[in-house]
Formats: sequence, structure tokens, C-alpha cells
Amino acid sequence: MPLAVLDDWFPFLVYGFFALAIPASLIAASFILATRPKTKARQQTIPFESGVSVGPPKQQRFTISFYLTAMLFIVFDIEIVFLYPLAVTLNALGWFAFFELLFFVAILAVAYVYIWKKGALEWR
Repeated sequence: MPLAVLDDWFPFLVYGFFALAIPASLIAASFILATRPKTKARQQTIPFESGVSVGPPKQQRFTISFYLTAMLFIVFDIEIVFLYPLAVTLNALGWFAFFELLFFVAILAVAYVYIWKKGALEWR
């Protein structure tokens, strides 16, 4: 009996092992293989991109529109995720599910037009 349970859970155990082993090995490899400067000169620690020295990092304040756009993206992204299971089982669920899908997409469209008209997607 215990071996039968192990047979059922073995793929999950293997997946879990790899899910933990791969990131752990990558982090360990980055510590082992990383090159470290021998001197801590200031010029070596400043970021350098495309031939232009950007200097030390500056504290940057983001406008509220940045956060509003990020939240809207998350909300619409999560709502779109709900469409996939419904689309997969749409044929088995029949016409009721089809009209439910159309109603859900209509609500998304109305919400999208509303935030567009309010100017929430404008980058100011």
C-alpha cells in the first residue's frame, strides 16, 4: 500500500526536487563563478552602459499614473487568465457557457473603454 501512494506522488516529488534544485544550483554557481574586482576603485563599481557613464543611481519618484497602469495591467491580466479554462471547456458546457463568455468579454470591454476614456492609460 505505501508503494502505491509513492507511485502516485513520485512525479510531484521529482518536480518539486527540480523546482528547488535548479534555482539553488544557479545561485550557488553565481557565487562560485562570479568574478570579483581585486580593487574597490570607485570607477569600477559605477554602472556603465553604451559608452555613457550614468553615474551613481538617483532616487526616482514615480507618478501615480505609473502605479495605476501597473494595477490595471494586473487586473486585466488576471481576468484574461479566467478566460482560458472557460474556453477549454466551452464545447462541453454548451450554449449557456458561450453566452456567459460573451457577457464576461463585454464587461471587460466596457471596463477597458471606461479606463481609456478616463485617461488612465495616458502616460503623462
